Amino acid sequence: MSDAVSPLASPFPALPAIAGVTPRIARAGYKDWGRCDLTYVELTEGTAVAGVFTRNVCCSSEVEIGRDNIQQGRARALVVNAGNSNAFTGYRGREAVEVIMGQVAAHLGCAQDQVFVSSTGVIGVPLPKDKARAGVEAALTAQPCSWEDAARTIGTTDTFAKGATASAIVDGKRIEFAAIIKGSGMIAPDMATMLGYVFTDAAVEPAFLQQCLSAANVETFSCITVDSDTSTSDTVLAFATGAAGNAPLASFDSPGAEAFAAALHDVCRQLAHLVVKDGEGAQKFIAVAVTGAVSDASARKVGLAIANSPLVKTAIAGEDANWGRVVMAVGKAGEPADRDKLSIGFGGTWTAKDGQPLADYDEAPVAAHLKTREISIEVDLGLGEGRATVWTCDLTHGYISINADYRS
Repeated sequence: MSDAVSPLASPFPALPAIAGVTPRIARAGYKDWGRCDLTYVELTEGTAVAGVFTRNVCCSSEVEIGRDNIQQGRARALVVNAGNSNAFTGYRGREAVEVIMGQVAAHLGCAQDQVFVSSTGVIGVPLPKDKARAGVEAALTAQPCSWEDAARTIGTTDTFAKGATASAIVDGKRIEFAAIIKGSGMIAPDMATMLGYVFTDAAVEPAFLQQCLSAANVETFSCITVDSDTSTSDTVLAFATGAAGNAPLASFDSPGAEAFAAALHDVCRQLAHLVVKDGEGAQKFIAVAVTGAVSDASARKVGLAIANSPLVKTAIAGEDANWGRVVMAVGKAGEPADRDKLSIGFGGTWTAKDGQPLADYDEAPVAAHLKTREISIEVDLGLGEGRATVWTCDLTHGYISINADYRS
């Protein structure tokens, strides 16, 4: 992880222990760094799993295998490698994943398809099987670690460890969530983002867990962007051990299902925001709220056009109230929009209404708002009831410096 911490960083929260979940870390030595870079999480037998994965067609073997294995709905272990994405590595990359899966499966006495593997880092370098094998062997017998240690171990260009928690009452039982995530650059939706892992002690059937995670993803991970680049390795997995003892949730008709889904959504939103706040070189966190669109989906696309615009993002970095750039981004989104109904605002202050600059517009409150760390952009299209909020960060010289030197 980077030594320079993002100014938007949050302290790592106190995450609860989740019954049936044991995290451990080890040093495989994927890069020449003096830190642990392999995370192993052991899961109790019967743990349900759900996942969402990148749509990048040049995805890693970890993603391809994970997509297949998620169909059977159960998990016994998770292994995360940091420093090497193992993407674009052909059969050698796939062999490395299968070595890890087989090694862990033999240790646990479980089916190989219940072992999930993720990798993150440089693209195009096969994951070294000898280092992976030795790292896994060390992790299998390591002492359990804290959630913060696990979060730090999965990081690459991250500047701070990221975690989130929530709880809910389900079927008269208190259920807990603990979640960690890594992500800083190569962040864009569809799915979006990074490597994220959510753990809960709730009893949930795999199909319903997948339904809830997929729904949460649409409004959280798939509504963030740092640089419009979707990674080859992006994965979010949710694991439910059932240790809380509630009657298993099978649908929204199950007692407590709504509370469970809301808590999962809350955790995903927290994680998504943390990724944006650690965007490479980020100095400002930006929320783009779009209303008045013809549909929610259309609003989201307009929001992302604004959030992905280098001109908008650099204007925010320079604290320049250049609302004309937002107009431009709305117009290029390819979604229904009417210039004469469009309204633009910053921080609750309208700069233009119904296609016209406000005659009495005072830039002072907008300029003051743009000097803060958390920025809001409001867009009303004036066409319908569709709405969406997406989140991004500003684009600074820091982003160029990090990515120009990434491999070195």
